[in-house]
Order: sequence, then structure tokens, then C-alpha cells
Amino acid sequence: MKSKFLSVFLAIAATLTFSAFAQTGSAATPSSPVPNAPSAGSAPATTPVPTGPGRVGTINIQQAIVESNEGQRDMDALQKKYEPKQGELKNQNDELESLKKQLETQGPKLNEDAAANLKKQIESKQKVFDRNVQDAQEEVGNQQQEIAGRILNKMAPLIMKYAQDNGYTMIIDTSKPWPQSPVLWWNVASIDITKNVIDAYNVQSGVPAPTSTTSSAPRPAPKAPAATTPKPATPKPSDAPKQ
Repeated sequence: MKSKFLSVFLAIAATLTFSAFAQTGSAATPSSPVPNAPSAGSAPATTPVPTGPGRVGTINIQQAIVESNEGQRDMDALQKKYEPKQGELKNQNDELESLKKQLETQGPKLNEDAAANLKKQIESKQKVFDRNVQDAQEEVGNQQQEIAGRILNKMAPLIMKYAQDNGYTMIIDTSKPWPQSPVLWWNVASIDITKNVIDAYNVQSGVPAPTSTTSSAPRPAPKAPAATTPKPATPKPSDAPKQ
């Protein structure tokens, strides 16, 4: 039912595609200079990571962006911004469902012209509703992409610096599970650096941890932004609407 979808509208707009991040990962090499890299003393104490030649690490870029203090703040603000639009779509959906129920219960009793007019009204409102949902999804998705891109542009140099300082020769994004990702299995406890990067980025950004969330609905995850500079590989209502 579309009414279920509308209660968590923002999350639907956040279907993730990380191909842009994966493509830019090959451009980042350990010998590349790191612009605006944080100083060694800027990162908080983190779990020690063993080092060694040819060491490979993993990071969930989606998680790193969304769970950073800055990501939580900006995604919550975006969700708050679109609450009025979510209410408008809910009202449209409720009106549409009411007409459908009317046709279902009264249809056999209506004469041919009345039934045809009611069906035509439903079809017209359905088209308008579907178009409004699609437009809102695209608008929210674009703004999510902007937020993700802005945070990643600042986070990428930190990831590269962290990898260099800890002896990594490759960092792999694990935002998508296999088979969407080429990574079949990895030992999260020993090679995942996601939390370390989040902690370091929170210190670098200076954004305090949120004290409360603006909504009980799941926070939407960002779309992958288009690549602008070399960087390492990157970054839900329950029911989707029936088409």
C-alpha cells in the first residue's frame, strides 16, 4: 500500500548506487599527496590496527557518512524539511484510497455512467499522485547526493591519510553485500576501519553528536555523488509503493 510507503517517504528516495565511488578508488594511490589532511594528533584514540606489507582494509562508506555527526545532523534536517511535502502526499493518497474503496463497495450499485466517471476520476488522481511522488523522490535524492558528496570530499583525504599511517595498501568499500559487491567475505573485527574513520572525522569536522533525532522514522541513506577529486572507494520505509 502506498500509505505505508508515505510514512517513511524520505527513505525510499535514498536507493544507493556506489559505482562512482568504486571507480574513483583506483585513482587514489598511497603515494598521492593528501590535501588538507588532518594532523596526527587530531584523531581520537582508536582500536589499534595491525600493520604489514600488502595489508587490505575495509570501510563501509555509506555507514561512515550517515553515522558521522555531520551526516546525522544534515540528514535529520533534510527529513524535517520534507515533512510538509510528506503530509501533502499522504492527504493525496488518503483521498485516492477513499475513492478506490468507494468504487469497490458501491460499484455494483452504480449505473454505467456513474461507475465510468468514478473510474476516470481515480485514474486521473492516480497519475497526479504518482507524478508527485516521483518528483519528490528525485528532489530529495538530489539533496541527499549533495550532502553525501560534500561530506565525502572532506572525508576522503582523512581515509587516505589513515590508510598511509597504518600501512594499508588497499581500502575496499563494503557498503553493498555480495554479489552486488565483489567482496565475498571479510573479517570485520580485524580489518574494518569504519568506526575509526567516523571517530576521526567527527573530531576533524567539529560537529557535536546529536542529542536527539527529529523523527522516529529511519534516517535515509545518501545516494552516491559524482566524483570530483581522486578519493578511495565509497558510500527505508518498509514497503515500496505498488506500481
